[in-house]
Amino acid sequence: MSAPAVAQPFHARLRGPVFWGVVVGLAQAATPLFMWWLDTATVYALGLAVIAPIYIGLAVGGDGRWKVIAVETGVASGFIIIAAAAITGTPWLLVVGLAGHGLKDLWQHRTQFVANTKWWPPFCLVVDFVVAAIIAVEILAGVDFHL
Repeated sequence: MSAPAVAQPFHARLRGPVFWGVVVGLAQAATPLFMWWLDTATVYALGLAVIAPIYIGLAVGGDGRWKVIAVETGVASGFIIIAAAAITGTPWLLVVGLAGHGLKDLWQHRTQFVANTKWWPPFCLVVDFVVAAIIAVEILAGVDFHL
């Protein structure tokens, strides 16, 4: 780590990832507006499923240890299953999947289980929590997630 990075307070190093996490989270929450021909649940489920290969890629390219690749592949598979179930099931599965993924990001940030991902977990945690919160509000407001 460079001397300026060490001297910079921890919360200041998170400012960029958190800011961009909010921006990307808001954009991701708006994706059903741009894919109007699909069920809202399907669009959000696709977003949750797309996370999986990113994490496998970080495990392979950023870390490379077999244990890490195996764990990340297993976890990613779980999120794909939740996303698939949410396409026809309750949209609360989307909230559970995204919030669960955010908690996984928090764990990753605290443990650095996957090497070389210092900025990614806080960014993704914020994206996940922003989208999960917006979906929860939409559910409570009576938005129909299935055409």
